[in-house]
Amino acid sequence: MMRRRMAVALGALAAGATLAVAVSGSAYAAEGVLIINGNKYKDPSGCYAIDRYPTSVTNHTDAIAEVHSGPGCTGLVEELVYPGRTYNTETAHSVFVL
Repeated sequence: MMRRRMAVALGALAAGATLAVAVSGSAYAAEGVLIINGNKYKDPSGCYAIDRYPTSVTNHTDAIAEVHSGPGCTGLVEELVYPGRTYNTETAHSVFVL
């Protein structure tokens, strides 16, 4: 009986640790500013729509920005915009910050 209680307690502890790591990882946001057509997004994370063309994506963050061919960050990745770089496009529909 004591071994079973110990196993359950260790299992609960391991599950809690895994959940804590998963939650803290999902709360990550890039540090810096992402600029899409002059609109500035401080500490961005997630998907951003492109609203007009031609489009300029400037990445002043510590993360990589993916430029997608489809809306809602779907479709092919047209370009990876590394920190400190700018990408110009007339075909992309969204940008995802990793």
